[in-house]
Amino acid sequence: MPIRQMKESSEQHLVIKNHLQNTMNSVQRAPKTAQNGKGPPQSHESHNTKQPHNQASPPSKNRGRRRGRGGKKSDQLDVCMRPSSRPCTVAHKPVNQASNGSIQNGHGSSGMEMGFPTSSKSLNFAPRPGYGQVGTKCIVKANHFFAELPDKDLNQYDVTITPEVASRTVNRAIIAELVRLYKESDLGMRLPAYDGRKSLYTAGELPFAWKEFTIKLVGEEDGINGPKREREYKVVLKFVARANMYHLGQFLAGKRADAPQEALQILDIVLRELSSKRYCPIGRSFFSPDIRAPQRLGDGLESWCGFYQSIRPTQMGLSLNIDMASAAFIEPLPVIEFVAQLLGKDVLSRPLSDSDRVKIKKALRGVKVEVTHRGNVRRKYRVSGLTSQPTRELVFPVDDNSTMKSVVEYFQEMYSFTIQHAHLPCLQVGNQKKANYLPMEACKIVEGQRYTKRLNERQITALLKVTCQRPRDRENDILQTVQNNAYDQDPYAKEFGIRISEKLASVDARILPAPWLKYHETGKEKDCLPQVGQWNMMNKKMINGMTVSRWACINFSRSVQESVARGFCNELAQMCQVSGMEFNPEPVIPIYSAKPEQVEKALKHVYHASMNRTKGKELELLLAILPDNNGSLYGDLKRICETDLGLISQCCLTKHVFKISKQYLANVALKINVKMGGRNTVLLDAISCRIPLVSDIPTIIFGADVTHPENGEDSSPSIAAVVASQDWPEVTKYAGLVCAQAHRQELIQDLYKTWQDPVRGTVSGGMIRDLLISFRKATGQKPLRIIFYRDGVSEGQFYQVLLYELDAIRKACASLEPNYQPLVTFIVVQKRHHTRLFANNHRDRSSTDKSGNILPGTVVDSKICHPTEFDFYLCSHAGIQGTSRPAHYHVLWDENNFTADGIQSLTNNLCYTYARCTRSVSVVPPAYYAHLAAFRARFYMEPEMQDNSSTGGGTKAAGESGVKPLPALKENVKRVMFYC
Repeated sequence: MPIRQMKESSEQHLVIKNHLQNTMNSVQRAPKTAQNGKGPPQSHESHNTKQPHNQASPPSKNRGRRRGRGGKKSDQLDVCMRPSSRPCTVAHKPVNQASNGSIQNGHGSSGMEMGFPTSSKSLNFAPRPGYGQVGTKCIVKANHFFAELPDKDLNQYDVTITPEVASRTVNRAIIAELVRLYKESDLGMRLPAYDGRKSLYTAGELPFAWKEFTIKLVGEEDGINGPKREREYKVVLKFVARANMYHLGQFLAGKRADAPQEALQILDIVLRELSSKRYCPIGRSFFSPDIRAPQRLGDGLESWCGFYQSIRPTQMGLSLNIDMASAAFIEPLPVIEFVAQLLGKDVLSRPLSDSDRVKIKKALRGVKVEVTHRGNVRRKYRVSGLTSQPTRELVFPVDDNSTMKSVVEYFQEMYSFTIQHAHLPCLQVGNQKKANYLPMEACKIVEGQRYTKRLNERQITALLKVTCQRPRDRENDILQTVQNNAYDQDPYAKEFGIRISEKLASVDARILPAPWLKYHETGKEKDCLPQVGQWNMMNKKMINGMTVSRWACINFSRSVQESVARGFCNELAQMCQVSGMEFNPEPVIPIYSAKPEQVEKALKHVYHASMNRTKGKELELLLAILPDNNGSLYGDLKRICETDLGLISQCCLTKHVFKISKQYLANVALKINVKMGGRNTVLLDAISCRIPLVSDIPTIIFGADVTHPENGEDSSPSIAAVVASQDWPEVTKYAGLVCAQAHRQELIQDLYKTWQDPVRGTVSGGMIRDLLISFRKATGQKPLRIIFYRDGVSEGQFYQVLLYELDAIRKACASLEPNYQPLVTFIVVQKRHHTRLFANNHRDRSSTDKSGNILPGTVVDSKICHPTEFDFYLCSHAGIQGTSRPAHYHVLWDENNFTADGIQSLTNNLCYTYARCTRSVSVVPPAYYAHLAAFRARFYMEPEMQDNSSTGGGTKAAGESGVKPLPALKENVKRVMFYC
């Protein structure tokens, strides 16, 4: 059996980078320009996505080894970055010179009409160097539908509504009424599309350049037969611009490099207009209880099915990307029933506790309700809070003489409505100055409200069951969605001349071969060729098995007896030995049992008792048995071990301790070995120096990611993590650094920084610099090539991130040696996209894995990819359940002249080197490790930094300096891949 990845232990190798008081210039300050006008692209106030036309251009590849900026060698930590020889090193080939001095990004002229970028950005991403040829050719289907480009002029009009309206729904209602009244007269029979805010679009010009309309809107919330409120609005339409459809055609044909975003945005809005009226729009998706019956998630929530829709420029032309989606909604229940689900049915007959009241208040604050006690009058309100008193005790003044009346009496006299559950509090609606009281049993939750707070584990499991579809079922649902949307009958699509195909795009693909893996010579199997993305450890020994002489075990689980824990530890020690490690079968001290709430006391006791027994020698490993539901125990244990005591730990859940599965033990053995500093396996091609653009000269591979706080956390910092390979030519071990930065800041602030030291003057530091130095210490080499995989960047942030972070990489290198500028390839890794790939024939077992998904190694770089830029989709893993999501790799910058085959094969091969399991993984390991590192670092934040309240300590608002630093890791922890 292959060893599967473990969910419960997201442990990852990183080194905490201490913040110094004077951190680097934040992104809000533009870095100084390079000397001689050369150097990497400058950020130029890179918090602003728009760049001036005279933006400093990035270096072309002929400048790759030019003299760097600065020239100072300050703070080099006694490591001189001198090149030295290794057996795999060959002479470095000279870089091609660009003939005309223009930005070629290391490639020859693409033949594109570069022109003046309409988006005011002068930085061009790496053009596609060609198409891949390696692998077995096949056909796959993609959830992209060809969209025929309209031949009409698209016009944009500015919309001003007075009085101003915050709600997009109300705005849409106003414009819909305007179109109903004036389409055949003032609008010249045009049917406009509206974005719900400030822009309205038409196919062809309106009969005017500027016009004001008066629109009266009748509110629906005051009832069906009752009195209706009428409100008057002034609407001004003003011509702004005409979208350049010729430019869009040139871009799609690959003759222009810059995408006309305005034209794409208009087409996207046009195709969303009808769905916005039919369904509940959220982001780029649409949901409805009519698409599929909602499924209950528990605690008053339900899942709604929906679909994602987006227009995309591709090599086949315009493409409509359609995918299935699910989201949690608040069930449209009577409020009294919602509360009963939330707290239990007995709440209707017992008094509320303080914790009950807090739970109800959190669940209902901001939720829209409608009254049910007035017959057809269904007025809607938004809940602002909960009364502190029960309904039976609430009184309010009914006239100017301060005559008081109880809520119970008022509802009985006014509406003949008897309040049955007067022991429950009332809902508060309206603002603080004029709050109204509504009894819970007189209100019902309005349908169609998305639940945006955190789901509990039970709800997440239930939602995943709904969303987890086999590839064939998902494909059928997507096709059904396209048919139901009937784009050929869509009046807006017809008006704008857009035609949508109803067939999935058929795409040429290739299945890249799996790489051979190298194991230790003493095992029965020295080499291994994975089959369908997986293999196992039978007959194999770790290529570098480590020694564990001094270890201890602490048991936090009440249900695990000492004899059971001892038996588990014995089995684990044997598995480590069988796998190639030297593992002492006896712990330093007897297994120690402790209560979870005394985690710090217990850890310190075990630490000191072990030190006493070993006469001062530190523990090499701590095994910890945790309850299956352990709350904050796991995070507290990791924080104390790694930032306070300096212990490497391996956590195991109670359910696995009782089961003692061989597969699980083998998985844990892999994790322990890399935490001890060992290697489980390496690529055979790496050992024999056959990896293009990695084996020839010393190469360092980085992975970087930023994780942001969950929705609702308005003060917690974001966590940035960078990992880098520390061995060459094997490229298997990764060291890492993490840091806290401003709330929701995507640019990594600490890649490079300088500060003033009273003795040394200007001192350089930062994560890139320190990892380069660490590589030099570990390998004896200085990296001459950098490959940088950057995770978590959306398309709208590509320019910002590349400008800022490539600049930081350049500065970090130049700070080590004046002439040190290794060649950089910068690749964005995306998982949060909606492209899915399906087998061309689901019945053909040779073209799918056991789950019915496409085979691992399937790569696509044509048709559904970018018209001109260097990107590809790679499904590097075998599916387990549901529909596999391919990773999308977009090469933004390439000074190393990678071919399509080169970067695709390297990326796919690296996916077989992930240390925690014997499966290929879905994302290239350095990016995966960076994500795990950032996730781990959240446990290191002090409790006040994790406070959700707006006054919570630990960070300032985004854009301000002064984020509280994370605690530092102990030195012995830094040296190993403890996070695996």
